[in-house]
Amino acid sequence: MNAPSPEPAPGISDDDAAAVAAQLGRPPRAVRRVAHRCACGLPSVVQTAPRLADGTPFPTLYYLTCSRLAARLGTLEAEGRMREMTDRLAEDPELAAAYRRAHESYLAERNAIESLGTEVSAGGMPDRVKCLHVHAAHALAVGPGVNPFGDEALAEVGEWWAAGPCASCRESTHPGE
Repeated sequence: MNAPSPEPAPGISDDDAAAVAAQLGRPPRAVRRVAHRCACGLPSVVQTAPRLADGTPFPTLYYLTCSRLAARLGTLEAEGRMREMTDRLAEDPELAAAYRRAHESYLAERNAIESLGTEVSAGGMPDRVKCLHVHAAHALAVGPGVNPFGDEALAEVGEWWAAGPCASCRESTHPGE
């Protein structure tokens, strides 16, 4: 099954838009730029506009596109990792302070693009852990040491890229290819 044709994404190249569409199984929306590339060279995280073209707030500034990494993070979520992380926030003041700084950093980045007039960031920050995909995407986009739970989740999933690209971005002309 071929991925849907991507709509133009003004912030990224046509090839990157096609790769993201193949990864997501749908055209990307509100993409501003590729925020992180996998070791295979494909986008793994895109930065999105704070609002969709129709004005609707977009749920996250950094959107994870790598389907293989998303699947591994989904497994961690199914195992209850988010609840464990949230519990640790109440027990570890240093961790809670680092997580609050990640929240503040996230808001500052988003507000530098466009303020949504809210202190809500993403992934449950700063009081709980709601979505490991958001935290991992944030950690990949900004680098290690900013989002402690993103860093932790990425360390736990290991080298998700080792098996090669998560998506084929070329049109196959041979069945089974």
